[in-house]
Order: sequence, then C-alpha cells, then structure tokens
Amino acid sequence: MSSAAHPVELGAFLKARRAGLGPRDVGLPDSGVKRRVKGLRREEVALLASISTDYYTRLEQGRRQASTPVLETLARVLRLDEEERDYLFELAGKAAGRLSGTPRKSVQKVEPQLRRVLEELTTTPALVLGRRMDILAWNAMAAALLTDFSRLPEKDRNYAWLVFTDPAMKALHADWEYTARSCVEILRREAGRAPRDPRMVRLVGELSLRDDDFRRWWGHHRVTGHRGGSKVLRHPVAGELALDWDALTCANDPDQQLVVWTAEPGTPSHDGLRILASWVAGAAAETGVKPR
Repeated sequence: MSSAAHPVELGAFLKARRAGLGPRDVGLPDSGVKRRVKGLRREEVALLASISTDYYTRLEQGRRQASTPVLETLARVLRLDEEERDYLFELAGKAAGRLSGTPRKSVQKVEPQLRRVLEELTTTPALVLGRRMDILAWNAMAAALLTDFSRLPEKDRNYAWLVFTDPAMKALHADWEYTARSCVEILRREAGRAPRDPRMVRLVGELSLRDDDFRRWWGHHRVTGHRGGSKVLRHPVAGELALDWDALTCANDPDQQLVVWTAEPGTPSHDGLRILASWVAGAAAETGVKPR
C-alpha cells in the first residue's frame, strides 16, 4: 500500500457517504421496511460498483487498497462532488502533488507579495489564510471587520478556532451555522492531505472537546475547499453587510490564500465598507499609528 494512503480515514469516509444515501437516491427499489443500518448497505454499494461485497468491506475496514478504476466507480456510485472525489483519491494515495512526497515547510510565513497586496488594500478587508485556516497576515480593514488579530496570542490566530470559540465572531455572522460547518468541511479536506499534522490533530482535538457541534459535524466527513461565496455580517459600526468573499491561491505557496471581502457598488453594504474604511483611517489618525 502506498505510504501516502490513509486507509482508516478512507474507510470512515466511504462509510459516512453511503450512510447519507438511500436506495431511491441511487435507483434501487425501496421496500419501505425500516432498515437496521442508516443509508445504503455495503452489499448494495458493491453491487452498484460491480465489485464483490468482500472487496468493498475490506476497503471500509482499511484492509484493501483500491485501484483507480474502482475509486472512479465508487465516486460515481456514492454521488461525490468534485471536492469529495479529490478527497477520496487523496485518502487512497492516488492524488498527484504533495501527497506523493513533496514535503511541507514546518513553519509557514506569509509570502512577501501577499503582504504587499494587503498593504495596498486600504478599503477592502483582506487576510491571508494558511494551512489549517491559520491567519498568517491581515490588513486594517480585516481587523476592523472581524477582530483585532494583533491582540490575540499567535496560537489563537486561526479562523476556525475563532468561529467556534469567540462569542463576538458568533454574533457577527448572521448565519453562524453555515460558516461554522464550512470551517469544519475545509479542515476535514485539509486533514485528508496531512492527517498526521500535529497542529491539525491538536486543533481538531481541542475543538472537539470544546464544542458539541464541531464534534458532530466532524464525524459527518463532509469536505469542501476555499472557493468563495457570500455571507451577511452584523457589524457594530458598519451595520448589516452583505458581502461576497473570494479566496485567491498564491502561486509560490498553494497552501496560502488571499481572502477578500467586497460588496456590490451602490449597495448599502458597499456604503458600509466605506464607512468602515473612514473609521479605520480616523482611528489611525488619532493614534498616529499606520494601520497594520
């Protein structure tokens, strides 16, 4: 078996995905009789994938390596989206890239060009996220929009950690559950790339102990990536802000992403960001300190 494969995680992921599907979802007859197991049975997945039940059982138990054609078939049978399919292949040790042996730097520092971009963005909230959603750098607008990261211990500068542990962050997000679930799914996706990363293990362990929602959602084995979207924030200075966010991947270090929040010009949210920018500039003028 490939040294990059993670058979236990692969088995847990397969089990979770078949538990989320019913017979009707995959075109099988449903007798209506209550089932002893949630979702599809192992033999039903095996039948749909044209493999033996024993073969599939061994995959879920982490005792068998799956071939690429079998993984492709299972991804189709289990109705996996693109992120989930990539995650499946990474867990099986079939993905190209870092899992095949390219080492990660033990300490991640923000790339200089990303820091320069942050300094130029004076009216747009932006920050740089690294591995595990660690907050590597931010501009004054991001600090004003979210929280003053400079006042936090470096170990607490993690977006997922703040979403789950900071009451102010929870109050800020109008749809906190959606944001929190997305954080769990992003962390689960990254854990597939480096499941033995000690800082990831510690982060997941601490959040699982502190928060029942995190622990439950982590067990769902849902995955997603940094893509972008929209969210509503209830800001104490700028009011309610309906913002679009985008994550731009750094070419020099794909594990770093520049995340920016913007609003449609001419909308109240756009005006709110301008008010926030004026507030940041005014605070800087009063203190004589250039915004970070």
